[in-house]
Amino acid sequence: MAETLNFDDTPAGISPEGWTLTMTGKGQPKWTVEADPTAPSKPNVLKQSGRATFPVAIKSGTAIRDGFVEVKFKAVTGSEDRAAGIVWRAKDADNYYVVRANALEDNVVLYKTIKGVRTSLGIVGRKGGYGVSTPVTSGQWHLLRCDFAGSRFKVTYDGKPLFEVEDATIADAGMIGLWTKADSVTLFDDLTYGESK
Repeated sequence: MAETLNFDDTPAGISPEGWTLTMTGKGQPKWTVEADPTAPSKPNVLKQSGRATFPVAIKSGTAIRDGFVEVKFKAVTGSEDRAAGIVWRAKDADNYYVVRANALEDNVVLYKTIKGVRTSLGIVGRKGGYGVSTPVTSGQWHLLRCDFAGSRFKVTYDGKPLFEVEDATIADAGMIGLWTKADSVTLFDDLTYGESK
């Protein structure tokens, strides 16, 4: 039972209902629905154009322990950062898992955020390192997905399996959401999520 949110039922220029639009850390995040001619499902996208440590949008009423979340994103601008992430098993804006793609670093990294502190997680079968290098082109739509079951997380980027992570810090069901960093201006569309059977 997957659900897809494409933000097309919300008028452009306002924040979508059913979300906690917040942040980890400090700042002024700005999450609004905007019309975008390049949207994968027209006409609207969800845009983050504010500035905060980590802007976070958490979908109210979701509680998934084992399942998946995926989103189409476009990194538009950002000089300090240019990132797009998906969140799962969120208790609140300070406790969740996130995998993010970064167009300035050309990599994808999975983190846990506990009490507001973000820590990158090691990749199964590899010692050390920081995420996986892969091209993340600005101004172009990409697809980021994570399948999670128990303590195992499988990350897929643009349809290709990228890496797996093992971590048992947050074991309970939690909410799903979206994430950016610093001054990233990022567009999101077609957020799909569901529980595994």
